[in-house]
Amino acid sequence: QVQLVESGGGLVQPGGSLRLSCAASGRIFRINAMGWYRQAPGKQRELVAAVTSGGSTNYADSVKGRFTISRDNAKNTVYLQMNSLKPEDTAVYYCNAQIKRSAYAYWDDYWGQGTQVTVSS
Repeated sequence: QVQLVESGGGLVQPGGSLRLSCAASGRIFRINAMGWYRQAPGKQRELVAAVTSGGSTNYADSVKGRFTISRDNAKNTVYLQMNSLKPEDTAVYYCNAQIKRSAYAYWDDYWGQGTQVTVSS
């Protein structure tokens, strides 16, 4: 089965940086889009950034210019470089990937377990 494992979360002061990583493992035929979502307490889960298999990126307006999403296809890994962090960035960050497990399978969405990012002084 496919599993997404996230790492890199933690506590950082405003203006600081963190780099999140998410590695996909298991039965994987092909990975299409990969992305990062976040969910703060009492809030809806929202898309932070996404990257297609062709390298096109999309960002939430609130993180444009501060966050950068990238992927390493050879490692089945997606990264989120977060700079100039603000308290409002505090949330649980979830990795997402659209994966086909075989040539005959449909595309499925997979989710990581979430990693906590806390921005506070």
